[in-house]
Amino acid sequence: MRFRKINEEEIRLGIAPLIDIIFLLLIFFMVTSHFDVASGVRIRLPKVDKKFFNQEGAKLTLVINKSGGIYLKGKRVEMKILRKRLKNLVKDKDLVHLILQADKDVKHGRVVQVMDLAKSAGVHSIIIAARWKSEKVF
Repeated sequence: MRFRKINEEEIRLGIAPLIDIIFLLLIFFMVTSHFDVASGVRIRLPKVDKKFFNQEGAKLTLVINKSGGIYLKGKRVEMKILRKRLKNLVKDKDLVHLILQADKDVKHGRVVQVMDLAKSAGVHSIIIAARWKSEKVF
């Protein structure tokens, strides 16, 4: 009696479904990831009209020292009077920009109070002054 060998097919893993899965994963990671722009990348900034910077009375500097004292035009001003003075400057000179120079050791809450007060007085934009330091932050 002769026994026949049963030819079993080898079990193979199809490559087509694997390629589909790889492409789906690739698309998923491309869509869900975000890319940070590295500092040092050269860009061209848009130009601003010169009359934007040359407006008379359009800018005013406000200084907050380390102890939290507020100085407007070189004179110390109390918080209660500051709003009234800023409102008058906005009305009289059409003040648009306020340059805020705060000491690095002043409390954050004080700076936020001054910014909120300036906005409520009608100042359109607040520019926070800072000095560039070339050291790495990390």
